[in-house]
Amino acid sequence: MAVKIRLRRMGARHQPSYRLVVSDSRAPRDGAFIETIGHYNPRTEPATVVVDEQKALDWLSKGAQPTDTVRSLLKRQGILAKLAESRSAAKQAASE
Repeated sequence: MAVKIRLRRMGARHQPSYRLVVSDSRAPRDGAFIETIGHYNPRTEPATVVVDEQKALDWLSKGAQPTDTVRSLLKRQGILAKLAESRSAAKQAASE
């Protein structure tokens, strides 16, 4: 089962807000999901992004693939940098 981290659209017509969810890649955009890890509101100035860092790192370490938009949001929050840092530390510990 391929797992993705992607945006799920919420909100009324012309007033979008999104939840960051972990879901099976075969599920529809607003369909079944495994877990909610945060939310994103592009209508505020600046855009509001709230991500549960531990859940995101956990799912990314298990192999979940973020979509392009979610990847940019995670990069902006510094979560992808922490993932790379933890992977390099683990790799270095394994080589010693």
